[in-house]
Amino acid sequence: MNTIMRPEHPRPDRVRAQWKTLNGEWAFAFDREKMGRKEKWQKEGNFDLKIQVPFCYQSQLSGINSQEHCDVVWYARDVEIPEDMLSQRQLLHFGAVDYKADVWLDGQYLGGHEGGYTPFTFDITDVTDGQKGPFRLVVRCEDRLDFDQPRGKQSFRPEPFECWYTPVTGIWQSVWLEGVGEYYPQDFRLTPHIETASLKAEISLNELPKNASLRLTASFKGDLVCSQEIKVTTDRLIQTELYLRHNERLEGIHMWWPHHPALYDLKIETIVDGEVVDCVDTYFGMRKIGIVNGYITLNNSVLYQRLILDQGYWPDGLLTAPSDEALKKDVELTLKMGYNGARKHQKFEDPRYLYWADHLGLLVWGELPSAYWLRDSQKRNMMRDLSEAIRRDYNHPCLIAWVPLNESWGVPFIEDQEEAQQLNDALYHMVHSLDGTRFVSGNDGWEQAETDIVTVHDYTAWPEQLKKEYEDIDSIHHGNPGSSRIVTAAGYDNMGKPMLLTEYGGIAMQKDAGGDNWGYNGAVKDEESFFKRFEAITQAFKHMPGFQGYCYTQLTDVFQEVNGLLDMDRNPKMDLDEVRRINLQR
Repeated sequence: MNTIMRPEHPRPDRVRAQWKTLNGEWAFAFDREKMGRKEKWQKEGNFDLKIQVPFCYQSQLSGINSQEHCDVVWYARDVEIPEDMLSQRQLLHFGAVDYKADVWLDGQYLGGHEGGYTPFTFDITDVTDGQKGPFRLVVRCEDRLDFDQPRGKQSFRPEPFECWYTPVTGIWQSVWLEGVGEYYPQDFRLTPHIETASLKAEISLNELPKNASLRLTASFKGDLVCSQEIKVTTDRLIQTELYLRHNERLEGIHMWWPHHPALYDLKIETIVDGEVVDCVDTYFGMRKIGIVNGYITLNNSVLYQRLILDQGYWPDGLLTAPSDEALKKDVELTLKMGYNGARKHQKFEDPRYLYWADHLGLLVWGELPSAYWLRDSQKRNMMRDLSEAIRRDYNHPCLIAWVPLNESWGVPFIEDQEEAQQLNDALYHMVHSLDGTRFVSGNDGWEQAETDIVTVHDYTAWPEQLKKEYEDIDSIHHGNPGSSRIVTAAGYDNMGKPMLLTEYGGIAMQKDAGGDNWGYNGAVKDEESFFKRFEAITQAFKHMPGFQGYCYTQLTDVFQEVNGLLDMDRNPKMDLDEVRRINLQR
């Protein structure tokens, strides 16, 4: 019997009782001559290969493991509708497909999606028409090596090089069916207000039903804290405020903290003519991110961030974790080493990772994967992908920051080029217009235009090599301590904003380095040499004036970049308890 990998629910932040994974074996074909549309492969394609979804064909776990670049690939499989979904509306979900996707069911075109890191959904009810099937599901994926495509660390050459890695083409996150009611929430936004001990809920229904209401029930560890029923009258968008009760057993309102990630459960029921027609289970955390008097705050307390750079690659699955347990383990290892957060670098991570960060208590920075050619198509692609990621991830309490740009990638002349600065500023303001609950690092690392925080990338190896610009805060703003790039772009004044060191370290071991494998500033010979350098530079940056946190490069090796605290298989290279001691010492 074929074992299905990644069988767990792909969106544990919004769960319904009726769902079915479509992961597993699919038929697959390379369309090297781009003839599939003309030859109508969506109806009568002969797909000669087998692939394990949700792993891309370039990965080992796909069963194909080909490093050949091919712009267009096709997928197909038969789908049967489960008995308990036949009387419901049926949704077909894709977690992420890189980069363009077109989807057919039994030859009928469902639609398309562009953007390699964000989800999309089709209502297939009218196609299945109450029948069980089987129905033929076909997906065409197009993934060019275009510079205007937000691709992050995926190589824009056919092969990996420097700090760009094996590309990922096609389906790389889970595919699943879901049964919903005739009327159901298409989306919902949950915004906690800690001062009033309340939760603002914004719920968007698929249609406006007659004689209907929404019932929201919140609980903490099984104890009811709020129940409210709202009449649906003239608008599909329902907004309400839930005020959380407490008693002697609940002992007040419970905040979400990295060291104590308290979470409330929330049930959202759609009621029509007195009958529950749809029910979705989710959760939320009571937490608030702010910037007050030049300090980043969490729940109105000053927050010092000890972050790890995490690129989320696996040797056998590439961007796709081999299992849910692997995602959980990454969170656990990060916490074990004394870090309280992860800067997810150049990737919108799998929602299962965010689920574990929510539940285990790890702060997360979300980062838009870079495109590399400043032109109008790049700008539109970036705005689309970032806005879709905000929509997907808004409700996660672990997520505290958005990073639209990194190290001037895709905006190489942002120091004084008005067009590049305008893109930065447009992304900055777009984020705040869509998500006012988090801070934004506009162009992380240097040459910052509009931004909420000031960030520096500095791979200096030893404290005595640190530049004089670190002597005081004013000189940092007007100098270039981390590189040949200045900290603030021309025409901007970011004085008084919180400062963080968001990349440093990158220390490789001699046994791993050599050839195409690399770290920063030469490799160390053994564990003792590593800790001597790691502790010295970490403590030096901790005591720099004005800095409110740091981010070490990096959690794991990633192919030829061998400067991880763990190898790519997540095996520790050194004593993790010693890493923790150094991170937690003052």
